Amino acid sequence: MIIYIETLGCPKNLTDSEGAAGILKKAGHQLTEDVSKADVILVNTCGFIQDAKEESIDRILDMAEERQRGARLIVSGCLSQRYGTTLQKEFPEVDVFLGVNDYARLPEILDHLDLEIGKLYHSQDSGSYPEFESRHSLGPSYTAYLKIAEGCDNRCAYCSIPGIRGAYRSRSMDKILEEAAKLVSEGCKEIILIAQDVTAYGIDIYGSYRLPDLLTELCRLNDLVWLRLMYCYEDRISDELIQVIAENKKICRYIDIPIQHASNTILRAMKRRSTYESIVDTITRLRTSIPDIRIRTTLITGFPGETEEDFLQLEAFVQKMKFDRLGVFAYSKEEGTTAATMKPQIRTATKQRRKERIMELQREISLEHNQSLIGSKIQVLIEAEEEGTFIGRSPYDAPEIDNSVIVSSPKKLLPGEFVEVEIIDGFDYDLSAVVLPRSSEQRRQS
Repeated sequence: MIIYIETLGCPKNLTDSEGAAGILKKAGHQLTEDVSKADVILVNTCGFIQDAKEESIDRILDMAEERQRGARLIVSGCLSQRYGTTLQKEFPEVDVFLGVNDYARLPEILDHLDLEIGKLYHSQDSGSYPEFESRHSLGPSYTAYLKIAEGCDNRCAYCSIPGIRGAYRSRSMDKILEEAAKLVSEGCKEIILIAQDVTAYGIDIYGSYRLPDLLTELCRLNDLVWLRLMYCYEDRISDELIQVIAENKKICRYIDIPIQHASNTILRAMKRRSTYESIVDTITRLRTSIPDIRIRTTLITGFPGETEEDFLQLEAFVQKMKFDRLGVFAYSKEEGTTAATMKPQIRTATKQRRKERIMELQREISLEHNQSLIGSKIQVLIEAEEEGTFIGRSPYDAPEIDNSVIVSSPKKLLPGEFVEVEIIDGFDYDLSAVVLPRSSEQRRQS
């Protein structure tokens, strides 16, 4: 059969889709990027917050129209895992609903698809990391996300992920290193480590936090250029981890730390282990030990009980810390979470107004920072060509969510190519640059 896969949500979902693609190819099926040519459409959904759920439902309905020409529709992922029974009733257009732990069943399901109408496959986690037999990249070959753990034990008050993905389960270091080596041998230049909490890596299977050890081993891969860290919990960023980042040039001077808030009252209500004081201490340690580190964070506005005083403290904190990259979510009330029953719930307009104030403040911070870079030289990974210029990312930017660098070059640049550039202008969230002559090291990397 010919299969079309559409992935919604976070990079962790993308790695699941790539694992599913690997399973399907190994079973003899073909993949297509053209939905109109597909015999079967697989929509891997997100069910984290309301906006993501609505997007997933819209795409299911869009893809259901393809059934009119005879295509079959499978819905997988977090939305299916979380609401499978309800979805069965609401979407008769869907042939099969598949939970996050059931991708290995895909070949069998496709073999008997005529008998599977409306069926739900929904199992709980097995207690260990769910390895895929193989992986087929659905994105550019030069960059890849590498999931090092599944599930989460943090149980934050607002978060539905533990109920969807299960308990935290680290992947064995040998398996991670094996996959990383394979990715690099196939031309991958940037590996991005992901999990719900990468800093908890190893505690469940090794009895200690092993992220520093894992990073050290990954840095031994000769042809790997960038190694990036996403989703680090502040309270587990140890001096050892900071030292490993500082000592290894392959590790991008970039770290993603979703702190969510700065008011101790709200942090306690969220069931976060961090405090205002611990967050400031961690950021200070990072910036002292790694002066060129870029810190990304995520915040939530309008959490139940957030007073104007709490919000003003958050706003002042953002102004003080001047994060290099920052995103904000208005709180989403998710059934089954502790926060859903908390009072008072904040009005939607208030949540949105607070979100917009933080984002406007961050826009000013980002503009000031980007303009301070004019005249500096940085390395850029080229990703696309648009209207005679080239679009890339610096080591300080993750795909899709962070800044871009708009590069002018007299010669054609190819996706996956590393170039050194000089910054000539800075905007709110992007940089403009001109390419510099290539060094021998850059020729080797590209």
